[in-house]
Amino acid sequence: MNDRAPQTAEAEDEDDFAPSRAEVVAIEAAVDADDGPQLDALLEPLHAADIADIIEQLTPTRRRALLRLYSGEIDGEILSEIDEAIREEVIDALPREVVAEAVREMDTDDVVDLVEDLDAPDRAEILAALDESDRAAVEQSLAWPEYSAGRLMQSEVVTAPGHWTVGETIDYLRREEELPDQFYHVVLVDPRRHPTGYVTLGRLLSSARNVRLADITEDSFRTIDADEYEGDVAYAFNQYHLISAPVVDSHDRLVGIITIDDAMAVLDEEHEEDMLKLAGVGEESHVTDNAIQTARQRLPWLVVNLFTASLSALVISRFEHTITSLVTLAALMPIVASTGGIAGTQSLAVAVRALATRDLTSGNARRVVLRELLAGMLNGLGLALILGLGGSLLFGSPWLGVVLAGAMIVNQIVAALGGVLVPLTLSRLGLDPALASGTFVTTLTDVMGFFAFLSLATWILL
Repeated sequence: MNDRAPQTAEAEDEDDFAPSRAEVVAIEAAVDADDGPQLDALLEPLHAADIADIIEQLTPTRRRALLRLYSGEIDGEILSEIDEAIREEVIDALPREVVAEAVREMDTDDVVDLVEDLDAPDRAEILAALDESDRAAVEQSLAWPEYSAGRLMQSEVVTAPGHWTVGETIDYLRREEELPDQFYHVVLVDPRRHPTGYVTLGRLLSSARNVRLADITEDSFRTIDADEYEGDVAYAFNQYHLISAPVVDSHDRLVGIITIDDAMAVLDEEHEEDMLKLAGVGEESHVTDNAIQTARQRLPWLVVNLFTASLSALVISRFEHTITSLVTLAALMPIVASTGGIAGTQSLAVAVRALATRDLTSGNARRVVLRELLAGMLNGLGLALILGLGGSLLFGSPWLGVVLAGAMIVNQIVAALGGVLVPLTLSRLGLDPALASGTFVTTLTDVMGFFAFLSLATWILL
């Protein structure tokens, strides 16, 4: 028996991990009323990520009003959570002293993420607010290539020599005033600052004080080159279940550390970019964009689709006599093409994701292609049976049913193969497999669907 009380439709729409609609409405009312104390009371219990979400959801006018009323409470944690699409707008709206104080509270990796996309004057102003050591660390990270491990890392690392004991390390950690807010490992280094291993905090606290650190290191230890692409770093974290990993320069010297939260953020961004590219809306699209920005991002792909759709129109025009003789064909053509388009999208989504996670490689590509071919044939036979019988009964023509069935089988096979071969080909050419794959596959299924259907109709019915 289910003891849970039934939820109303409104309750089902609420997210336990996000501000409720009632909270957002109350915050908007406080902003509209210019009621600073009420706004403080409403935002005080919320997590920094929830406050950032609310700031993103507001209209630009309300956003500026909220920042004016609440500016004294905007700290580094909130600032780092705000979407990069409006982050510069938020920074410009805040008093300079508020931004400076917020930035001082942030880890160096968060500061790098904050300033790397800002204009030079804004970047210089934020860097000037940092302590000399932090500023040097941020500038060092900014010197690494964009989207590299060097940009992703934080410079604050807890290190110790391997000959230290657990007791010596714990005493050191208790004395040290400048520890990172969050860390998971103590990295062991030699005199030349080469990392030689690491010890988890759990292992450190559960071991006797006289145990040497070198005797309780983790097998998962591996270093990451500072110029490594951040997508590969995220893959390594996911593949090897890493919590953190030291970053080294070309001389194998420790320069920073990457933690799991940053690696998973990259993984999420990679997935988001793939989804946006597959949809043809551009990887810089955000819900906070205005109508002009949105149209500018989408129009190029729509123009490309306009030209590719012309190929379908060209194929149809070649069978003008067939369509004129059997007008019924015009009503049935979209069924074959649209079903193929859906099947192609299904195959494409699986293939692009498998390439991104490296589950689809040159070693298993042949098996995956054969699997898609077989799946396409089976789906085609199933749909052919349904559509063939339906077409025969509805239009009273068994041969029309045969045409529909044959075209459906052909297009399902084409769709399944195209969905996996197009991204595979782009990947082999060194291109992003998500880029334009959707356009190519849709064009392929439309053209082949119309061609197969009209060719069979010409051959069998005329």
